[in-house]
Amino acid sequence: MIQVPDDIFTEPEDVDPDGLANLGPLARLAGVWEGRAGVDINPKAEGPERRDFLERIEMQPIDPQANGPQLFYGLRYHVHILASDEDATFHDQVGYWLYEPATGLIMQSLAIPRGQVALAGGRASDDGKTIVVEAKRGSTEFGIASTAFLEAAFRTDAYRLEITFNADGTWSYVSDTMLMVKGQDELFRHRDRNTLTKVADPRTNPLMRPPTTIEG
Repeated sequence: MIQVPDDIFTEPEDVDPDGLANLGPLARLAGVWEGRAGVDINPKAEGPERRDFLERIEMQPIDPQANGPQLFYGLRYHVHILASDEDATFHDQVGYWLYEPATGLIMQSLAIPRGQVALAGGRASDDGKTIVVEAKRGSTEFGIASTAFLEAAFRTDAYRLEITFNADGTWSYVSDTMLMVKGQDELFRHRDRNTLTKVADPRTNPLMRPPTTIEG
């Protein structure tokens, strides 16, 4: 149970503005990443379908964020995925990764342009080599919200994302989304996995950038 202080309004003082330096376990995710060996297992009328995909993820540090005394550092991210056999976007996703230094809490918010949002929470392993976040339908803390159509046709009951940091500087993930598909008797495990390689370093967060000068 979270301990809520009596003073819920006063924000922390002397906050370090350096977003990159305070990301904790999320620091390894900062930057621009690409992966060309993604695999998606999704439900179809005739049974599970496998799709191979190409992925690009950009994760840039944001300024520190406060909820009164609660303080987060984080990354704003955008995921763009193309199926290997077509040019149209296969998956698009935006959101934030957030880290609370005081407690070690890690959160991922996500939104996809098909009428679904989620907030997942978790922690890094003690050795910092893995991060796991989870969300469940109906939870008011780490939950999932969907359109009426998705609720009826492809209801999402649970979401779990596990990230593993590899010795060569890459990182891999396995994403499991448990779906109740209309007309089926059992939950379907919609799984995605990929390994990402850094292609560009992150930018510093806005507070750490020099002031813009206007010439003329």
